[in-house]
Amino acid sequence: MLALERRNLILEKLQEERKVVVSELSQQFGVSEETIRRDLEKLEKEGLATKSYGGAVLNESTSIDMPFNVRKKANTVGKQKVAELAAQLIRDGEHIMLDASSTSVFIAKAIKDKSHLTVITNSIEILIELSDVSDWNIICAGGSLREGYLALVGPKTVDGIGNFNVDKAFFSSKGMDMERGITDGNEMFSQVKQQMMRSAKETILAVDSSKFGRVAFSKMCDLKDMSAIITDKKPDDEWMEFFDKNGIKCWYFEE
Repeated sequence: MLALERRNLILEKLQEERKVVVSELSQQFGVSEETIRRDLEKLEKEGLATKSYGGAVLNESTSIDMPFNVRKKANTVGKQKVAELAAQLIRDGEHIMLDASSTSVFIAKAIKDKSHLTVITNSIEILIELSDVSDWNIICAGGSLREGYLALVGPKTVDGIGNFNVDKAFFSSKGMDMERGITDGNEMFSQVKQQMMRSAKETILAVDSSKFGRVAFSKMCDLKDMSAIITDKKPDDEWMEFFDKNGIKCWYFEE
């Protein structure tokens, strides 16, 4: 097993359990404890984990972005629920935009039974996911590939998206706060999503409930700029009152 692959598996375990133990990881991967300590030191230098006595804990700062292949495995149940609701809002023949979030990948999977859609995205993962759909128009936004993210970003991506007008834009975020608005961990991703908002008749934020009340590094927009919010379970009364007061539709998954 390559060291990078092992570190990504350690990150997945950190996402699930919030902490790891050196001795347990050594047995799991069949390597020395010193090798595991070097892995944890590397993750700490990248800002993804914090070493502790005998192991490490997850760095849960909203300013840190996990690798895409790790993020897409986090809270998959919640993302599947969000995607199921998003699919109900998309009609055959519509033009939509999907951002390069792991949630949007689940949306892409959930809408493959639709007909004659046009999908514009900056996500390499979504382009691959939809490559076998025969009657759709799939458009790549262009731009520069961001290492570790399977996403295209930069001025060319923003310009490419700006050339189109769509019915709906779906995107996710790392945080959503009543005062600080909708935030993401990286300015370049925020810029792409801001352009998606300008290009769409309806802007729909698709987030699982863990994003409520969190604030990340880069502000995308105010909450009032959203047409709707989709989430995996009913928000508390304070949030529902906020949505109602600001004219924001909120769809949530009901068990």
